[in-house]
Amino acid sequence: MPNEATRPTGTHAHSDAPAESTRATPPADPHHTGSLPHRGLRFLLARRPVLIRLAAWSGLETGQTFLVGYGLARALDAGFLAGRSAVGLGWLGLAGIGVVVGAFGTGRVYRGVADLVEPLRDRLVERVVVRGVREGNGGALSGLTQQVELARDTFAGLVMVSRSFLFTAVGALAGLCSLDPLLLLVVAPPLLAGVSLFAATLRPLARRQETFLLADEALADGLGTVCPGLRDITAAGAEEQVAADTARLVDTEFRAARSLARWGVLRVAALAIGGQLPIVLLLATAPWLLGHGVTPGGLVGALAYVTQSLLPALQNLVHGLGTSGSRLTVVLRRLTPASVTPPPMPTPPETPVPHLITPPALTLTSVTFAYGTGGDPVLRDLTLALPQGAHLAVVGPSGIGKSTLTALAAGLLRPGRGTIRMYGRPVSETHAQRVLIPQEAYVFSGTLAENLGHLRPDPVPESELLAAAEAVGLTALLKSLGGPGAPVDPSALSAGERQLIALTRAYLSYAPLALLDEATCHLDPEAEERAERAFAARERPGGALVVVAHRISSARRAGRVLVMDGRETALGTHDDLLRRSPLYRDLVGSWSSEPALALGDTDRVDAVAGSGLAGDGRHVVAHGPVGQVQVPGDLRDGGPLGGQG
Repeated sequence: MPNEATRPTGTHAHSDAPAESTRATPPADPHHTGSLPHRGLRFLLARRPVLIRLAAWSGLETGQTFLVGYGLARALDAGFLAGRSAVGLGWLGLAGIGVVVGAFGTGRVYRGVADLVEPLRDRLVERVVVRGVREGNGGALSGLTQQVELARDTFAGLVMVSRSFLFTAVGALAGLCSLDPLLLLVVAPPLLAGVSLFAATLRPLARRQETFLLADEALADGLGTVCPGLRDITAAGAEEQVAADTARLVDTEFRAARSLARWGVLRVAALAIGGQLPIVLLLATAPWLLGHGVTPGGLVGALAYVTQSLLPALQNLVHGLGTSGSRLTVVLRRLTPASVTPPPMPTPPETPVPHLITPPALTLTSVTFAYGTGGDPVLRDLTLALPQGAHLAVVGPSGIGKSTLTALAAGLLRPGRGTIRMYGRPVSETHAQRVLIPQEAYVFSGTLAENLGHLRPDPVPESELLAAAEAVGLTALLKSLGGPGAPVDPSALSAGERQLIALTRAYLSYAPLALLDEATCHLDPEAEERAERAFAARERPGGALVVVAHRISSARRAGRVLVMDGRETALGTHDDLLRRSPLYRDLVGSWSSEPALALGDTDRVDAVAGSGLAGDGRHVVAHGPVGQVQVPGDLRDGGPLGGQG
């Protein structure tokens, strides 16, 4: 949402709704609808030729697995144990040839996996680019692209381990059956039991893996917010609160890790049952097997099948599918939502308030700014943290940098050094989270309702307009102009009346952070107080208020005051600063003795609007002792105007 200070000077109202809310909704892509498993199945079925080639080359690995155990058994039974060394060496040579052929097949398997994986990567990259361009978020685009690479590598690994286990198991079980069916009866049941147990834990493991990853990300985000602001946390005395919030994040991740570890025990049990138990059973039943016709070579071949083929393949499957599969599920859910239809614009837009640790509304860390490369810094190493819900008044001598500070906070200027974050995000990414009202208010030709709803994407209901006008103090002017639908002539309005319109417009915006840069300087103290209290009480999630004050009453109303004095700054309450800031005491004394002048007002006269003042652009009040000079008929009740609160 654009700032008040950056509005164009055209003569007609126009909507600020994002482009997404005004263009036609694109049709849903049939390739990206349905649940994630269904979409994955459709993706694989659409690539049947690739799967067939992959299966064919994997068949060579099946032959290799078969010959490793069968060749060893025949080499012992028909060769070495029978006194025929040449035959034994021949069978071993045949098994070696099988290994070479299997390696050739493995090389072609990698090419087949690439043909299967690269289209997935291309589709994910295409979707990420489309979403990144639509959202205009380069940082998100970079992060999502990294996730695409993670999804690509993880998917390739899953294809390899799943394929390897499937074809290895087929080759090993076929070899056991060919040696002796009794061997198959000993090995197959525990293998099937282990695989079944592992399959039963996949979904719970995936859920707990996702919970752990989210908890880990939340902790990282929380620490990313806390660590740069340690000095501010100490200065604000918020160590205990921040420590408690961080402890909750750590505890959440600890519980997620412990739950994941419990289910990980079942994964280890599945590996022990399916891979280790067959070895124990073969050794324990060896006398019985040899007594029922199983040859010594067959027993050795069976052990080779289990230790050299089945156990490594099962280990790769359990570790690869159990961990990487969960990560792939999490990444794909983020990259491929069920539909490409953009979500409707929330009303009001969501304010980024992460759970557990709430970031400050505004954070400046070691900010330095100068106009021009050779100029003296207006701000030097300024560090400030404004919590959500805070009300800050900024005071200081003229030209000290108060307006520069609000422009930096609004993102209109970029610091030469340091960082500025709003609600935990860079200020450049939070246009919709702040509204800036400068001293010279902007009002355009059109109806009053169009002016007041200028920062809203949709027309504002009249009841809401009237409520906002009543809260800010615009009701009298609204009635005098003829209501919300009345046309507005900016040149016929006083500076104070334009400020009231701009303030009500900002009040109606969804932005939680309001920056008032002497936005009430043309109002009388009563109207100023009413407007500031309205903004302070405005109900916005995470709302905060920054006021560049020109009256002592503004500083007294604020919960905290920032005193700017060149290189030195002081932050505290009004009473606290009176005790420890000589500059603030001088400012308070100056304010108490003489009202503030309007910008460039050499005659000590400026236009002033009261909270119930009629829409006459000629109202003036002299600066001086309260009630000293007053134009008859300007005030609704004949009371004094222009005094200091």
